[in-house]
Amino acid sequence: MKVFESLCKLVPTAHATSPSPFNPLSLLPGLFTLTPLTTIAQRTLRRGTSLLDPLVLAPGLHLQPTATDLHKGEYPACAALNSGYVFRVENPPTVYFLQRVGRTGCLTDLKVSAQASSPSRFLPTCGEALASLGYYAAVGCSVFAAQRVYALNDIWALFFISNLIFIRLVNFLVLRRRSRPGWFGAPEPGVQGDLFILLSQDRWVRIRGSVDDLKALTSGTWLCEPTALETFFGAVVKLLVYANMAVAGRATDAGVCIIVAMLLVNGGLLALDDLRMRSLSMYGRTMEAVGEPKRYLRRRDLAEQLIRESGRDDWAVAMGLIVKNRASTGKSEGVTVTM
Repeated sequence: MKVFESLCKLVPTAHATSPSPFNPLSLLPGLFTLTPLTTIAQRTLRRGTSLLDPLVLAPGLHLQPTATDLHKGEYPACAALNSGYVFRVENPPTVYFLQRVGRTGCLTDLKVSAQASSPSRFLPTCGEALASLGYYAAVGCSVFAAQRVYALNDIWALFFISNLIFIRLVNFLVLRRRSRPGWFGAPEPGVQGDLFILLSQDRWVRIRGSVDDLKALTSGTWLCEPTALETFFGAVVKLLVYANMAVAGRATDAGVCIIVAMLLVNGGLLALDDLRMRSLSMYGRTMEAVGEPKRYLRRRDLAEQLIRESGRDDWAVAMGLIVKNRASTGKSEGVTVTM
């Protein structure tokens, strides 16, 4: 009984010495950071990594390493109209871009070209820079937010922002190591290629350009498998994202408001940039749409047109577009086409 009475006496004393009551506002920075938005992952998939990435702080920044999962596991069938070979597009960024530009019941024409002015995947060209004004505005917003919390002498809010920058820096270094150019097949200099791709939801895409450029964007994969060290650092930054929520609980209300405003503004800027992007950049090559998608009332009309243009129909047999017993390797007249 005496022990119980002693504990009861300690309870009010503990409440009296507590630093401050719980502030629900302090949960917002952590909750906004953990919001499962994929704007940063989408930009990474379409533009790769950039030296300014650590300064772009937006909701969902911890999901950047999952960029290769945005294509939802689809590997569409692809036919080389010039040679008749049929294979699959294995590169996740390319598949994701095709899914974004493709339209149901329409043929979308794309062209692939080399970037003479920027051979690196990590430095943007002049055109890319103009299309990424929101990205650079987000960098300025993050720097401004860090300067404001420093002026307020809010050490915990500054520590929260510093942790986010460190998390982005580690992800940038890991992704840069994993995105080394890999297997592209045998080089075929001077040869032009013409690819036809069947996507889900009856979306059709045609890509034309140099064979070497086409191979660079459709062959192999963008990110190699992580090493044990890269996996370790990836796990560490994931834990830091959740641990950062405790840091925000010690920040002042003004610091919390600045962090929340920064996350909201940066998230909106990156989303606007993503809506305006109409091209894919990778390994010094650019893939972009040519004209508007052309609608077809029936798949048969599309198949017959491509067979006439390519002068062969063996690729159509392999893709299941025409009946096998009516196929040939030369020009076809009146082929039977499946729906």
